Amino acid sequence: MKCRHCGITLTHTFIDLGSSPPSNAYLTEQTMGQPEKWFPLRVMVCDRCWTVQTQDFVGAGEMFSEEYAYFSSFSNSWLAHAKNYVEKMVQRFSLNSESLVVEIAANDGYLLQYVKERAIPCYGIEPTHGTAQAARKKDIEIIEEFFSAAKAKALAGQGRRADLTVANNVLAHVPDINDFVKGFSILLKSNGIATFEFPHLLNLVELNQFDTIYHEHYSYLSLTAVQSIFEANGLTIFDVEEIPTHGGSLRLFAQSSDTGQQPVEESVTALQEKEDQSGLKTLDFYIGFQKKAEKIKMDLLLFLVEARQKGKKVIAYGAAAKGNTMMNFVGVRPDLISYVVDKNPAKQGKYMPGSRIPIFDEDHLKSDNPDYVLILPWNLKNEVMAQLEYVRPKGGRFVTAVPELVVE
Repeated sequence: MKCRHCGITLTHTFIDLGSSPPSNAYLTEQTMGQPEKWFPLRVMVCDRCWTVQTQDFVGAGEMFSEEYAYFSSFSNSWLAHAKNYVEKMVQRFSLNSESLVVEIAANDGYLLQYVKERAIPCYGIEPTHGTAQAARKKDIEIIEEFFSAAKAKALAGQGRRADLTVANNVLAHVPDINDFVKGFSILLKSNGIATFEFPHLLNLVELNQFDTIYHEHYSYLSLTAVQSIFEANGLTIFDVEEIPTHGGSLRLFAQSSDTGQQPVEESVTALQEKEDQSGLKTLDFYIGFQKKAEKIKMDLLLFLVEARQKGKKVIAYGAAAKGNTMMNFVGVRPDLISYVVDKNPAKQGKYMPGSRIPIFDEDHLKSDNPDYVLILPWNLKNEVMAQLEYVRPKGGRFVTAVPELVVE
């Protein structure tokens, strides 16, 4: 396999999680009687540009199909994050009714709805049909395609270049990252701004967040890697923020390398120094991550087996992609976790890929009395615990497995 950015042959394995189905390939009653497609889940690291990347086995079209079931609006904290982002961008860059905002991977309109509220023209690009339809119901224009340099050129030719482009949690999801980033340099107006948010590789390694690894994530990114990718494709990073979403993410601000006029902030140099001091540009930084993941696996499996032996009932909350990585790496089946609760109707009544654990709505939990609730999206732990507070008076306790097993 060659590096998706710089093209050298990759020889260093970061982690090998065995194999699993695509993490959003939920099963139905009909497909439960059919075999699943399982793919190796192995991640490599490039020792030239330091892009960490999933080995190629499954195409984007198969993962981001019409059945794709991730809807952003089912997290209240994520909606609050989106609304706060819009408020900040409007103020910082003086966006108004004469501006144009474009979101790449607009999902169900979770963010652009707040742009529309301010009467700022906008449109989204979203390839998955179900989420695109949900956005359209909010009266948001959606172009139902994958974003690329060619698509950006076509839109620019139609006079649809942007003052602000938004790309939240999508940069890691694209197989051709160079072509994808090049599209932003084409779609931006001469003084336009592009922002990107993605989980920070530094946190993934230091906080043992191995369950954020799944086939839909082609890349695991640092400022170091993204600077190289952006510079090669016509963008310059002028500011960066460390934000708490998804267990610790980066928000990068970029502009056209040729025409952008924003001064480069000290935050860029400071974060680069932080990554350098961590050893991120040395192979030693990546060695040992496999053992950390295996310890989490064994700790969780031991907890679940002991709970089973004691006659305790364990259920899980959040049929999220990271939860599917966890369930399949650990080898959990319905004998250890009875069911998973999720707020998303598109997942309810289906089954987790690989583990085949049934997914129910929250009413099922309210009428039940489990001893433990394993919170799979640990990044939303506080939100979930507050939402499910009624479990505690019945004697229930909450469990998280990352960065280490905690029962509370």
